[in-house]
Amino acid sequence: MNTTPFSTRHVTTPTSDRPSSDVSWAPGAGERALVLGGGGSTGNAWLIGVVAGLFEAGVDVTEADLIVGTSAGSTAAAQITGATPPELLALTLSAPPQPPDGSARPTGGRAPNGPVMNHMERTAAIIAEAEDAADMRRRLGAAALELEAASDGSWPARWRAIVAPRLPSQHWPQRSVLITAVDARTGEPVVFDRHSGIDLVDAVAASCSSGLPYGVGDSRYIDGGYRRSSENADLAAGYGRVLVLSPFGGRSRAPEGWGVELAAQVDELRAGGSRVETVFPDSDSEHLFGVNAMDLSLRPAAARAGYDRGRALAERLTEFWC
Repeated sequence: MNTTPFSTRHVTTPTSDRPSSDVSWAPGAGERALVLGGGGSTGNAWLIGVVAGLFEAGVDVTEADLIVGTSAGSTAAAQITGATPPELLALTLSAPPQPPDGSARPTGGRAPNGPVMNHMERTAAIIAEAEDAADMRRRLGAAALELEAASDGSWPARWRAIVAPRLPSQHWPQRSVLITAVDARTGEPVVFDRHSGIDLVDAVAASCSSGLPYGVGDSRYIDGGYRRSSENADLAAGYGRVLVLSPFGGRSRAPEGWGVELAAQVDELRAGGSRVETVFPDSDSEHLFGVNAMDLSLRPAAARAGYDRGRALAERLTEFWC
């Protein structure tokens, strides 16, 4: 999720978690793909900062042939295709201060008034009980539907009203942008694009909804970070160069044996002929993420950390990207 304000085809995949069978989305044949991972409110700010830092140093990653966005990265994907990186960075840095206790924090698709730590503990217990990634998605979807059944039903409209002002444009860009989610009823991975038959705001809202499910018509969706990982870099298969920005540093909440971590996806992309670079927060800024990812008061610091990271890596990435 993010908090920066601005005044088809429904593609699902089988329950297998291997990229080779994870299509209705066909591997691409483009040259450059940008993958924007999830990471909460601070993760979104960091992503904007990295993109802006690279941009100022002459590396414009917004010109990618494909942009993949997951959760907070879906918001960033919609933002960088609708406004310039300097504009987005300025808005993020100039946002009014927020109380560090989170009392003014939107819940980002989580149960209203539910502390982030409780949400993390609840989902961690569900993940621990799951047999594999497909079972995890089904269990998380079922838990989200239980929360919905106990709610007053107002959440989707309220969440959409929060998400919409964050996007510079509420229309899908003409370039290839993929936004991930999970079908709460079936546990199946979902990929939205401009041909999916739902609007951009709904796609982003679905991708960021990690507690209560987000409804689009009769369908219900939860956070795209549960599709495969917080990055879903496998969707960039077939692209010559893949740049992955991961606020969570490539870490996964799922057991390593499931093969869903970013490192496994990078290996698969490289085995398929792609060159891959990953960008993670530096050690001095790691405290801005994880359990602090929904703290709005940390967004400016996260954006500055991302900006510095982008500037520092620009020279190395110039040959790779340009």
